[in-house]
Amino acid sequence: MKAVAYKVPGSVDCSDALLDVILEKPQPVGRDILVKVEAVSVNPVDAKLRNVRPPFDGDTYAVLGFDAAGVVVEVGDSVKTFKVGDPVFYAGSLVRQGTNSEFHLVDERIVGHMPISIGYPEAAALPLTSLTAWEMLFDRLKVDCPTADGAGVILIIGGAGGVGSIAIQLLRALTNLTVVATASRPETQEWVRECGAHHVINHREPLPAQIEALGLGAPGFVFSTNQTDKNLDGIIELIAPQGRFGLIDDPGDLSIMPFKKKAISLHWELMFTRSLFETPDMEEQSKILNEVSKLVNSGKIRSTATEVAGKIDAATLREVHAKIESGTSRGKTVLTGF
Repeated sequence: MKAVAYKVPGSVDCSDALLDVILEKPQPVGRDILVKVEAVSVNPVDAKLRNVRPPFDGDTYAVLGFDAAGVVVEVGDSVKTFKVGDPVFYAGSLVRQGTNSEFHLVDERIVGHMPISIGYPEAAALPLTSLTAWEMLFDRLKVDCPTADGAGVILIIGGAGGVGSIAIQLLRALTNLTVVATASRPETQEWVRECGAHHVINHREPLPAQIEALGLGAPGFVFSTNQTDKNLDGIIELIAPQGRFGLIDDPGDLSIMPFKKKAISLHWELMFTRSLFETPDMEEQSKILNEVSKLVNSGKIRSTATEVAGKIDAATLREVHAKIESGTSRGKTVLTGF
């Protein structure tokens, strides 16, 4: 089968950073399903891993990619939920080969039935970011349980990225919270408004003064998707006492002591945790994706795909990785077909 892979981790500028290769087609056993990949999307984690992670033990190549949409072509002997021919979408696992291949093995417990109202490219943009946003909002921050002094407001830092884009939509579809999101460029500010943010502020300017100027009161929830280290002092200043703060990026140094005075709870979200540890509630991810699928089909949320970059090949993926690393992405970039 065709795939895009590498032997040695490194910069996207290297000639062998990503290569077109031929690999053996895998076979499903147990609860695995084999998916014919029709479309993928690219996430920041893809670029991060390309720089540092070598192939798994016993593998010549490392295949990246998490988000995928495709069709089930074979099932393992213990599969309960899916059958051959089912359209599916999912976000893969950190400890298995990725979705940048014609065929891909994935545990059915982290797979959802693809929305019937959209195509494969649009569906491929959704899984990783939807799972991340859903788990942060409803499992970690528990936004459906109000804080004592939160004014019914949530601040999303980095609203134009993949996670921010879908988090805004989920909040508008499933809660009554007032959504304030950050974006810095005119095109990203407009995108954030299209996703449903009630108010947009600029993360390149001090956040507390902008929040105060809105006259809404202090947010009870803050969800930081990027540049947490640069905004941390402002977050602590603007969040309501007894508020809940969540993040998904990797600040170099994060002291929790400044959170003590306001009794702020801190929540770190990693969408891969359930599959990484095969937790007893691993199947919740399948349920979440099925709920996301229903929301898409009902028109309550939409795909955050903003660009179809081209075919799934090394040259196109190198271009998309470079764009991801530039920090100028808006929504999600997808690739379709081999």
